[in-house]
Parts: sequence; structure tokens; C-alpha cells
Amino acid sequence: MIEYYNYIKSLHLIFVITWFAGLFYIPRLFMYHIEASEKPSPDKEILTHQLKLMTKRLWYIISWPSAVLATFFAILLLVLNPSLVLQPWMQVKLGFVVLLIAYHLKNHIIFKQLQNDTVNYTTKYMRIWNEGATIILFAIIFLVIVKSAINWIFGVVGIIVLGILLMLGIRLYKRIRDKNLEA
Repeated sequence: MIEYYNYIKSLHLIFVITWFAGLFYIPRLFMYHIEASEKPSPDKEILTHQLKLMTKRLWYIISWPSAVLATFFAILLLVLNPSLVLQPWMQVKLGFVVLLIAYHLKNHIIFKQLQNDTVNYTTKYMRIWNEGATIILFAIIFLVIVKSAINWIFGVVGIIVLGILLMLGIRLYKRIRDKNLEA
């Protein structure tokens, strides 16, 4: 099985990429769904029906299968090379993977609520929530490439700075969007 290690690693990476693609797009669809729920009839019904269909397909055809397969191949890689788990950078990475799984599960809860026409969040919240996957992705990629958990303090500070920059970008985008709507 060890001769197939790089093939398994490639499959893991492919499914991580497709998983993140789903996690990047699903909150955007949630935003559109929330905006559609505020529209008058018949636009509200037409748009929410279409958005429910789109999110259902994305969630069950791309996001969930990718999450399961990425996790399966990751576990297989760790079984084939158990010494990885002893490396500090991998332990920190696995912590971020736990956060990613929690983020995925929270998206599932939001997905189920919107499928049942329950809107518990604002579009502003979703814009901020949408950046969760980005922050986790940055952390994981830097850990995997640099393979250093010693400088995790710099990494945490960097992620916080990235988060602040993303929030500022969201506020700037909202101002520009509001200004364009007024014009």
C-alpha cells in the first residue's frame, strides 16, 4: 500500500480542494437565500425555490462527499505514515481540521434551517461567516508547506490580521454596494 502513498495523497488533496470549493460557495448561497426571503411575492417564492435546489445539490453532491472522501484519504495517509501524528505541525494542523469539520457541521445546520424556510441569520452575518473557511484554509496551507508549529504565535497573529483585513474588506464592499444602490 505504501507504493500508492502519493496517489492517495493526490486524492486527498483533490477532495480537500472540492470540499473547500463547496465551503466557499455555500455561505454565498445562504446570503442570496436570506436576501430572497425579504423580497415580495412572487419573487420570494421563485428565488427561494431555486436557491434551495442549488444549495441542496452543492451540499449533497459536492460538499458532503468531498468532506467524507478528504477525511477518508487523510486517515489512510496517517495509517500509512503514523509518524506524522507525532510532528508538532501536524498536531496543530489537525486542530484546524477539527475547526474545519465544526465549520462544515455549522453550515449543515444553517442549510437545514434555510431548507425549512427558517431564517436565523442576517446577510451581514453570512458575509462574515463566509470568511471562516478562508481563515482555516490559510492556516492549514501554511502549516503543511512550512511544517513549523514552533512559530504558531506568528501564525495566529497572521490569521487574526487576515481576519481583520477581511472584515474591513467586507465593510468597504458594503459601503460601495450601498452607495451604488443609492445612485
